[in-house]
Order: sequence, then C-alpha cells, then structure tokens
Amino acid sequence: MRRLKFYEAINEAIIQCMRADPSIFLAGIGIKDPDGFWGTTEEANERFPDRVHDIPNCENAFAGIVIGAAAMGKRPLVSHPRNDFMFLATDMLINLAAKWKYMYQRDDPMPVVTRGAVGRGWGQGATHSQSLHALFGHFPGLYVATPAFARDAKGIMVAALTGTSPVVIIENRATWHHEDDVPEETYATPIGKGRVVREGTDVTIVGASLMASEALRAADILQREHGVSAEVLDPRWIRPLDEEIILGSIAKTHHLVVADTSWATYGFAAEVAAVAAEKGFADLMAPVRRVTLPDSPAPVSKPLEDAFHPTPRSIAQACLDVLRSEVQVTSHVHDVQAAFAGPY
Repeated sequence: MRRLKFYEAINEAIIQCMRADPSIFLAGIGIKDPDGFWGTTEEANERFPDRVHDIPNCENAFAGIVIGAAAMGKRPLVSHPRNDFMFLATDMLINLAAKWKYMYQRDDPMPVVTRGAVGRGWGQGATHSQSLHALFGHFPGLYVATPAFARDAKGIMVAALTGTSPVVIIENRATWHHEDDVPEETYATPIGKGRVVREGTDVTIVGASLMASEALRAADILQREHGVSAEVLDPRWIRPLDEEIILGSIAKTHHLVVADTSWATYGFAAEVAAVAAEKGFADLMAPVRRVTLPDSPAPVSKPLEDAFHPTPRSIAQACLDVLRSEVQVTSHVHDVQAAFAGPY
C-alpha cells in the first residue's frame, strides 16, 4: 500500500478513468493553469490536452452544455475552484440533471460529475468559504459526496466517473495535503456507504468532510486526556446517507455528536440528528449535539476566521457535554489552515 496525498489520489483516479474511457473530458475555470487545479488535473492536461477544456465564467451556461454532452454519451467532469460558484450552475444541475430521468421517463445515463472546492482560509470571507453539500443533498436525483481522506477521494471519483447518475463532489481544500494509504488499482467507493474510521464505545462522532479528520483529532484528545472512547464515522456520501451505520453506532455508544463544516440550521447536522431522533431515539441516553459554524456569514479576519470554524477542541467539548461531564477541554491543536497562503 502506498501513501498518497488527497490531491494525488484524485489525480490518479482521473487519469485511470480517462485512460479507460475516452468519453470522459474535463472542464473548468482555470483548469489549464500551471498548478492544474491544485495538482488534481495537471497530469490530465499533459496526457489528454484535447480532453481538458478551460472555460470562461459562464457556470450556468456550461452546466447546460455538459448536461447536453452527457445526454449524447459523453462523461464530463466539471471543476469549480470555489463551490460557491456552483450557485450559478444550480438551475441546470437541480432542474435538469437531477430530474432528467423523472421528467422525461428515460433510463438514459446522465453522468455529469461536478466538483467544487470549499475555500476556507486566507481571508476567503462570506462569499468564498461556504460548504454547499447540504444544499445539493436536498434534491432527489443528485448523488452528493464529501470525501475526507485520500483513499475515499480516489474511490468516490472513480464511482462518479463510472456511474450513470449526476454526482456533486464537495472537497475541502484543507484535506488536499492529508496523506492516506491508497491502493494502486482502480476501485470505486460504494455509493451511499459510510465508514467507521475509529472504533469507540462511549460516544459517536459523525463528521462530514474535513470534520471527519478533525473528529479523529478530537477522539485522540478525549482518549488521552479524559479516558473517553469515541467512535468516529465518516459518512462519505451526504446523499444517499448511510443511516444504518449511524444507527448501529448509536446503539453501541448511546451518545451522538455531529460535526459539520456548514451551519446547523437546515443542514447536514440537522439531518443526522433527525435520523437519530426518528429511528434511534430509544438508544440515545442524551440529546444530540451539533458542532457547526456560528449562525452568521464567515468573517475575513484571520483571528475571527480561526474562532469561526469548528475545531477538534470544540468537538471534544461537545462529546464531554453529552456525556454530562463538567470537565473543560484545555488542549490546543495545530490549525489545519495555518500554512495556507493563496493564491485562490
């Protein structure tokens, strides 16, 4: 088994799929820049230059173009350097791609894959650092993934590029340099299946996207300093959501904390809490706790931004709270965004 960084795993998945299927093509704003979308498309541009297309700022129009291409047998992968830019493509993605087989009563494939990067860090502010996975997860017809680890980043990309349905993949830039064991062969992460990334007995932490790895760090704090055994779940797919793995963990630990990179109101954390309340209430020994963003747009100031986002410390404290402990977490851990300096 090799160790690859998150972005390297995505790059390998793209190359393997493009080599196997000539119908796959890449498109995106700045996708032919020298850094190749932070290293994820540079090799594709070198190997398949006629299948990698830089596009102008016309997100909604181009979403319509690639939906048409998919309907004609192509497999487009569209990359947005900010997932916030995908707001401009939601009309086509939600009203056409997601509803294709329902409205037209057709079983034709609609393999449109859309990537969006979450741009936290470097003063991204209110309009460039939002996590939109819950927004896209709301709509039937779309598959939505939030990979947190390199192994799953590759498997999810392969699943998307070899599937028959529209897929939205939201990637948090803070994960791109995380390393993981990644198989060399081509493999697909099962759609709608989560993963237990750490076994535990006292409390379940469900962490979406970056919060899965932050939950692991929180679990280390809890075990080392408080003797608390936390089970960490990475849902991997927001839609469809693996309810079975969440309910099975609750049945074991009887306590649930949900950590998300977005807001609590109408969000992913609210959905997981609702699943627990509707289907696992008898197993819960305390109310569910959500660890999310404060209910306001993101600030630009670095000190305010650091205070704005959930941390391993805040996740660990939420776990102690649901366990009815009066202990306060005092550990400070390295900020995953501290080294980021742009340019995007």
